[in-house]
Amino acid sequence: MVFLPHPQHPGSQVSLIPTKVVPTKLAIVGAKHLGNSLLQVLLAHPRSQVLAVVDPDRDWETALKLPGLEAVVIATPAATSYRFIQAALQNRLHVLTESLPIDPVDAIELCCLAVSQQREWVINHTHLFHPAVTQGQQMIPQLGALRYGYASRALNSVRSDVDALWELAIHDIAIFNHWLNEVPSQVQAQGKIWLQASAEPEECDRFFPGLSDLVWVKLVYPSGFQASIHLCRSTPDQQQLSVVGSQATLVFNERSQTPLTLRQGQMERHPLYPAIDPLQAVCTHFLDCIQTHSPSQISSGWLGAELVQILEALTRSLHHNGQPVTLALRQP
Repeated sequence: MVFLPHPQHPGSQVSLIPTKVVPTKLAIVGAKHLGNSLLQVLLAHPRSQVLAVVDPDRDWETALKLPGLEAVVIATPAATSYRFIQAALQNRLHVLTESLPIDPVDAIELCCLAVSQQREWVINHTHLFHPAVTQGQQMIPQLGALRYGYASRALNSVRSDVDALWELAIHDIAIFNHWLNEVPSQVQAQGKIWLQASAEPEECDRFFPGLSDLVWVKLVYPSGFQASIHLCRSTPDQQQLSVVGSQATLVFNERSQTPLTLRQGQMERHPLYPAIDPLQAVCTHFLDCIQTHSPSQISSGWLGAELVQILEALTRSLHHNGQPVTLALRQP
């Protein structure tokens, strides 16, 4: 466990706040990959004080007992996230987590624990804090009567712990739900397996008979809107989402230099939006929730539990060759 002093960064891009606001004292469990990026943002943030960075395989339980500690950032894989989140909430600490438990029962249990402990649990769904996604949600009324949605997400990689559905789909489902302000009432999924015809023994129930490399997803919303998502792990990276209406089409392309496009007939325009770093926005939002004692209205634990329930239903459909599954989501 590494203990850190609170650095001063006069060049930080985060807006200054009144001096009467006391920085929130945090510990970070796991500092690899995105965990390291979160660490750098929080070290520079004038409203946070990082007390320790903890190896999740070592003395993380000791860190939860640090004097004055108020919150924990958990940047560990989904397979281990449940025990870290549970321990943090049981110690009455606010939680920002990078990944979700993949069992919906576990996710809902943690949501209820956060409520009973009167602590905030925020999920790092970075896409929901992308300024283009924020701006896109405000532009949905300009599209007219909504007709359908389409998304394609591909990543040229192979993982042995999850299939393409669980690795990739959550981002586009989150954006569609956010833009439409509703959740699907019915889902379908079909897939193809090329590379890994059998899953690891401990995952056989979830990924039987193997890990799908290609998945087609269909989402049906209560309003009648339908969205299709193409997910693949054997093509070059692509990340694009569209919502088509009677008057215009809105496109979010993460790989483009101009991520947001509004198409009306042959005309295209690229709406302006603030240049905000999404990860910095996540951290600021988390600190806002703590310091104002307000549950997240963007990316709470309940939103994460909804997404896990949707993925679980899609997995059931995938195992039954695309049979539609009706959703009855448990919500707060």
